[in-house]
Amino acid sequence: MTTSPASAPRKLRWRLLRWGLVAMAILITLVAILVTEENWRAKRLWDNYQAAAKARGVVFDWAALVSTNVPDDQNFASASFFTSLRQAFWDEQTQDWKPAGTNHASGPDLYVARPDGSWPVEATGNWSEGRLTNLKAWQNYYRQPSTNGGAPEFPVATQPQTPAADILLALSKYDQAIADLRAAAQRPYARFGGYGQAAGPQGFSLVLRYLAVLKRCTQILELRSLAEMGGHQPAEALNDIQLLLRLDELLRQDPMLIDHLVALAISSITIQPIYEGLAGHCWTDAELAELEERLAATDYLADFHYTMNGERLYALEVLEQERLTRQQQTVMDDGHKSKVVTTSLRWLPAAYFYQNEYNFCRVHEQYLSPLVDATNQLVSPDTLRRNDTAFLADYKSYSPYTSHVRRLASNVAKSVIKFASMQTEINLALTACALERYRLAFHRYPAKLSELEPQFIQHLPHDIIDGQPLRYQLVNVDRFVLYSIGWNGKDDGGKAVLNKSNKQAWEDGDYVWKYN
Repeated sequence: MTTSPASAPRKLRWRLLRWGLVAMAILITLVAILVTEENWRAKRLWDNYQAAAKARGVVFDWAALVSTNVPDDQNFASASFFTSLRQAFWDEQTQDWKPAGTNHASGPDLYVARPDGSWPVEATGNWSEGRLTNLKAWQNYYRQPSTNGGAPEFPVATQPQTPAADILLALSKYDQAIADLRAAAQRPYARFGGYGQAAGPQGFSLVLRYLAVLKRCTQILELRSLAEMGGHQPAEALNDIQLLLRLDELLRQDPMLIDHLVALAISSITIQPIYEGLAGHCWTDAELAELEERLAATDYLADFHYTMNGERLYALEVLEQERLTRQQQTVMDDGHKSKVVTTSLRWLPAAYFYQNEYNFCRVHEQYLSPLVDATNQLVSPDTLRRNDTAFLADYKSYSPYTSHVRRLASNVAKSVIKFASMQTEINLALTACALERYRLAFHRYPAKLSELEPQFIQHLPHDIIDGQPLRYQLVNVDRFVLYSIGWNGKDDGGKAVLNKSNKQAWEDGDYVWKYN
């Protein structure tokens, strides 16, 4: 039987198709074997790392880092002050938070600026420049009609009073809110729930709203304490400053970086009324001793390690959740509207997640942890520069196994500058309190800082950059210059350099505390 000429090409095509299918099957099998082997290798690498790290005392679960099982009646975040936030619900259709029920009067409506966005920038003080708050400008601000309705939005006296009296009258709008906040702050714990798998992106978004409310509250308390000092009510001013410091303490209980960045902002805001109270000689020795004790308990360098551990655990939780669900969820939140974006990760092998977990921990151990010596209260700018250079060299080539690390680690590392600069501000304020106590006792400032110990301060803080005593120059009996060297590691003789925001530039010059 002969084969027709027309059937030969057809048989060839079928033969090629069969061989193509066989080749494809072999290729798929080889890829499956390679992926399986790579998944096994990556899991083994990650398991071995965890075992060795646990033997060194490294924590890999939230419960060992921070207790999340806190009763509502002991949780600051569960207080009635936050009712409207806590009862909000996530609307899947609009991808945003919606209020449930009636907003609590003392909740998110706390703000200083009017809704039209006006703000008396010229009225604000700036301790970096030795500039006190202009209460007269604030008085004019509150007495003038707003541009969005014509009527003042705050209580206003018929006739002008003193600047302090008019400001306190205007801020009386928030008296009940501040009373509620003060009561809530007596609770021992603060758990906002923005970490762990259970929180999810929506939970993290809600935490951002908690933090925004607290940031606005600090602006109210700052201005109120300044007006109280201007109105000869130093005890009341100190009470509000203590509340500010308490809010800082509560936020620092959470191990997430965002909470600590807001806490740093609150601390920075608190420095201004402390500065003006000391410049105006407002407080007694007993009051100063109380403030000094509170400041001495603030350790942002220890917080840096606590926060980095929190960020590491959060990254591991997110990666594990993505590995199990093969979905990545991110929140776009501008403070007013939230949106959750979901990306499918179904084609990623398990090795991608295990390797990213391993590399994130490796970077944490090699590049982040060495930046701060919390035991000896030291920060090394040179170490940050070296580690940043080494990190960029080690991870200059793109790899899917380091995608999370490349996106986060360098920015997280540079947050150490914020922790270091704020700890320096705290140390300067703490030492300035002791100097003021000395002045109250002897009607002059000391010739040397060593004269303050131990009567006016138990232990003087040192310069966290080089470990030397803080620099101190006595100008005359009622003037001094107190400073720390800055991030450049040089003693610039007490010369401060201001940045574009008229704040002392931590990267250049010294960090200076003096009265004009």
